[in-house]
Amino acid sequence: MSIRVLLVDDQPLVRAGLRVLIADAPDIEVVGEAGTGAEAVRLARDVVPDVVLMDLRMPGTDGITATRAITAAGGPPRVLVLTTFDDDAHVHGALRAGASGFLVKDMALEDILGAVRVVAAGDALIAPAVTRRLIAEFARRPGRAAHPRPLPGVTEREREVLTLVGRGLSNAEIAAHLFISAATAKAHVARLFTKLGARDRVHLVIAAYEAGLVHPAHRDDRDAERGR
Repeated sequence: MSIRVLLVDDQPLVRAGLRVLIADAPDIEVVGEAGTGAEAVRLARDVVPDVVLMDLRMPGTDGITATRAITAAGGPPRVLVLTTFDDDAHVHGALRAGASGFLVKDMALEDILGAVRVVAAGDALIAPAVTRRLIAEFARRPGRAAHPRPLPGVTEREREVLTLVGRGLSNAEIAAHLFISAATAKAHVARLFTKLGARDRVHLVIAAYEAGLVHPAHRDDRDAERGR
């Protein structure tokens, strides 16, 4: 089945470009377009897309407010922010509002399509250009070291898994690191979603940093290993 996408941007030319891009993808289809946040909320309810490609700065209801309204009920659609504004306030605002991904418009078109597929599959994605800055900001929040986030109900094994998620490891890498099966690693991650009230993987990463389980150097180590 095709991934149903709602395009939200106040610039018609941007929507037209995305529509042409998606037209060449056999597994993705555009089911609606909106030029304002208020229209996006209405269309998301009416056409029930799988993914909303959301701009942030729009007249009237902005993208963050629209994202919060769309994600409030849980379940689909999932919101993937696509914007020219990648400053910290916009990144944090979008993620707190429930966005499952954050991209900047200068990314390659194929990368945007890939991100739509990732988010539709239930995972999360943040543009590499903003990932380290985002995590570093959470890591240096006032009081983080003295008052890390408690993790009630999380077992010791689940803390280990959360630590590795925070370091950027995939389920397969977590399985190899802990000498467990990929299915077991996936089950631990699924339980963490429930116990921590996390919408998707990026929010588990944030939870790991807020709990003091990992720090920015771990992310740097992962990037070095992958040659980034």
